Amino acid sequence: MATNKQMIDVLELLQSQHAEVDALFEQLEGGKGDREALFCQLADKLAAHAAVEEKIFYPGVMHEETSELLHESVEEHLAVKRVLADMLELDPVDDEDEFDAKLSVLKEEVSHHAHEEEEAKLFPIVRRAFDAESRAALGNEVLAMFEALIQTEPRRHVPEETDQAAPLPS
Repeated sequence: MATNKQMIDVLELLQSQHAEVDALFEQLEGGKGDREALFCQLADKLAAHAAVEEKIFYPGVMHEETSELLHESVEEHLAVKRVLADMLELDPVDDEDEFDAKLSVLKEEVSHHAHEEEEAKLFPIVRRAFDAESRAALGNEVLAMFEALIQTEPRRHVPEETDQAAPLPS
Protein backbone atom coordinates (compact mmCIF):
# COMPACT_ATOMS: atom_id res chain seq x y z
CA MET A 1 0.00 0.00 0.00
CA ALA A 2 1.48 3.36 -1.03
CA THR A 3 1.59 6.14 1.52
CA ASN A 4 1.05 9.73 0.62
CA LYS A 5 3.65 11.93 2.22
CA GLN A 6 1.97 14.97 3.73
CA MET A 7 3.05 18.14 2.02
CA ILE A 8 3.29 21.14 4.31
CA ASP A 9 3.60 24.63 2.87
CA VAL A 10 6.64 26.18 4.54
CA LEU A 11 4.83 29.50 4.98
CA GLU A 12 1.93 27.85 6.83
CA LEU A 13 4.39 25.90 8.97
CA LEU A 14 6.41 28.96 9.93
CA GLN A 15 3.26 30.95 10.62
CA SER A 16 1.98 28.19 12.93
CA GLN A 17 5.32 28.25 14.76
CA HIS A 18 4.97 32.02 15.17
CA ALA A 19 1.53 31.44 16.73
CA GLU A 20 2.94 28.83 19.13
CA VAL A 21 5.62 31.27 20.26
CA ASP A 22 3.00 34.03 20.71
CA ALA A 23 0.98 31.68 22.94
CA LEU A 24 4.06 30.89 25.06
CA PHE A 25 4.74 34.61 25.53
CA GLU A 26 1.14 35.07 26.69
CA GLN A 27 1.44 32.20 29.18
CA LEU A 28 4.71 33.56 30.56
CA GLU A 29 3.31 37.08 30.88
CA GLY A 30 0.12 35.76 32.45
CA GLY A 31 2.06 34.10 35.24
CA LYS A 32 0.23 30.82 34.79
CA GLY A 33 2.21 27.61 35.02
CA ASP A 34 5.83 26.81 35.72
CA ARG A 35 7.73 29.88 34.44
CA GLU A 36 11.03 28.05 34.15
CA ALA A 37 9.52 25.21 32.11
CA LEU A 38 7.56 27.64 29.91
CA PHE A 39 10.68 29.71 29.30
CA CYS A 40 12.71 26.62 28.38
CA GLN A 41 9.98 25.65 25.92
CA LEU A 42 9.92 29.18 24.46
CA ALA A 43 13.72 29.34 24.22
CA ASP A 44 13.90 25.92 22.53
CA LYS A 45 11.21 26.84 20.00
CA LEU A 46 12.87 30.17 19.19
CA ALA A 47 16.31 28.56 18.83
CA ALA A 48 15.06 25.73 16.62
CA HIS A 49 12.89 28.09 14.57
CA ALA A 50 15.79 30.47 13.93
CA ALA A 51 18.06 27.55 13.00
CA VAL A 52 15.67 26.10 10.41
CA GLU A 53 15.05 29.51 8.91
CA GLU A 54 18.77 30.28 8.67
CA LYS A 55 19.84 26.87 7.38
CA ILE A 56 16.93 25.85 5.14
CA PHE A 57 14.23 28.46 4.59
CA TYR A 58 16.28 31.60 3.95
CA PRO A 59 18.78 29.92 1.58
CA GLY A 60 15.85 28.17 -0.11
CA VAL A 61 14.00 31.41 -0.84
CA MET A 62 17.01 33.59 -1.63
CA HIS A 63 15.92 35.57 -4.66
CA GLU A 64 16.55 39.04 -6.02
CA GLU A 65 13.29 40.23 -4.44
CA THR A 66 13.93 38.63 -1.03
CA SER A 67 17.66 39.24 -0.54
CA GLU A 68 17.41 42.50 1.42
CA LEU A 69 14.65 41.15 3.69
CA LEU A 70 16.61 37.95 4.35
CA HIS A 71 19.77 39.84 5.29
CA GLU A 72 17.69 42.01 7.64
CA SER A 73 16.10 38.85 9.06
CA VAL A 74 19.38 37.24 10.09
CA GLU A 75 20.31 40.51 11.84
CA GLU A 76 16.97 40.43 13.67
CA HIS A 77 17.66 36.80 14.66
CA LEU A 78 21.00 37.93 16.09
CA ALA A 79 19.28 40.57 18.24
CA VAL A 80 16.77 37.97 19.47
CA LYS A 81 19.57 35.49 20.26
CA ARG A 82 21.44 38.11 22.27
CA VAL A 83 18.44 38.85 24.49
CA LEU A 84 17.70 35.13 24.77
CA ALA A 85 21.31 34.41 25.79
CA ASP A 86 21.03 37.03 28.55
CA MET A 87 17.77 35.50 29.74
CA LEU A 88 19.22 31.99 29.85
CA GLU A 89 21.54 33.21 32.61
CA LEU A 90 18.63 34.46 34.73
CA ASP A 91 16.23 32.61 36.98
CA PRO A 92 12.65 33.45 35.91
CA VAL A 93 11.55 33.50 39.57
CA ASP A 94 14.55 34.79 41.54
CA ASP A 95 15.44 37.45 38.92
CA GLU A 96 11.81 38.24 38.16
CA ASP A 97 12.07 42.00 37.48
CA GLU A 98 15.07 41.70 35.13
CA PHE A 99 13.63 38.56 33.52
CA ASP A 100 10.27 40.25 32.89
CA ALA A 101 11.96 43.34 31.40
CA LYS A 102 13.99 41.17 29.02
CA LEU A 103 10.91 39.06 28.24
CA SER A 104 9.10 42.22 27.17
CA VAL A 105 11.99 43.22 24.88
CA LEU A 106 12.23 39.68 23.49
CA LYS A 107 8.50 39.57 22.76
CA GLU A 108 8.65 42.93 20.97
CA GLU A 109 11.63 41.86 18.83
CA VAL A 110 10.14 38.46 17.99
CA SER A 111 6.72 39.92 17.21
CA HIS A 112 8.18 42.60 14.92
CA HIS A 113 10.33 40.04 13.10
CA ALA A 114 7.65 37.36 12.75
CA HIS A 115 4.58 39.44 11.99
CA GLU A 116 5.73 42.76 10.53
CA GLU A 117 8.75 41.55 8.56
CA GLU A 118 8.19 37.91 7.67
CA GLU A 119 4.41 37.49 7.50
CA ALA A 120 3.63 40.97 6.12
CA LYS A 121 6.59 41.46 3.76
CA LEU A 122 8.61 38.30 3.08
CA PHE A 123 5.88 35.65 2.89
CA PRO A 124 3.83 37.41 0.17
CA ILE A 125 6.96 37.66 -2.01
CA VAL A 126 7.79 33.98 -1.42
CA ARG A 127 4.19 33.00 -2.21
CA ARG A 128 4.44 34.82 -5.57
CA ALA A 129 7.98 33.72 -6.46
CA PHE A 130 7.80 30.03 -5.47
CA ASP A 131 5.13 27.54 -6.49
CA ALA A 132 3.20 25.37 -4.02
CA GLU A 133 5.37 22.31 -4.72
CA SER A 134 8.58 24.21 -3.96
CA ARG A 135 7.08 25.63 -0.76
CA ALA A 136 5.90 22.16 0.27
CA ALA A 137 9.34 20.66 -0.33
CA LEU A 138 10.86 23.37 1.84
CA GLY A 139 8.12 22.84 4.44
CA ASN A 140 8.87 19.15 4.78
CA GLU A 141 12.60 19.82 5.07
CA VAL A 142 12.06 22.57 7.66
CA LEU A 143 9.68 20.42 9.69
CA ALA A 144 12.05 17.44 9.73
CA MET A 145 14.96 19.57 10.92
CA PHE A 146 12.81 21.42 13.49
CA GLU A 147 11.51 18.16 14.96
CA ALA A 148 15.05 16.79 15.21
CA LEU A 149 16.41 19.98 16.78
CA ILE A 150 13.63 20.42 19.33
CA GLN A 151 14.64 17.09 20.91
CA THR A 152 18.16 18.41 21.63
CA GLU A 153 17.44 21.47 23.83
CA PRO A 154 18.57 23.88 21.10
CA ARG A 155 18.48 26.81 23.56
CA ARG A 156 21.81 25.57 24.91
CA HIS A 157 23.52 26.61 21.65
CA VAL A 158 22.15 30.16 21.58
CA PRO A 159 24.96 31.81 23.61
CA GLU A 160 27.56 30.62 21.10
CA GLU A 161 25.51 32.10 18.23
CA THR A 162 25.60 35.72 19.42
CA ASP A 163 28.83 37.01 17.85
CA GLN A 164 27.53 37.64 14.35
CA ALA A 165 24.51 37.07 12.15
CA ALA A 166 24.14 33.74 10.37
CA PRO A 167 25.72 33.71 6.90
CA LEU A 168 23.49 33.67 3.85
CA PRO A 169 24.31 32.61 0.31
CA SER A 170 24.93 35.57 -2.01
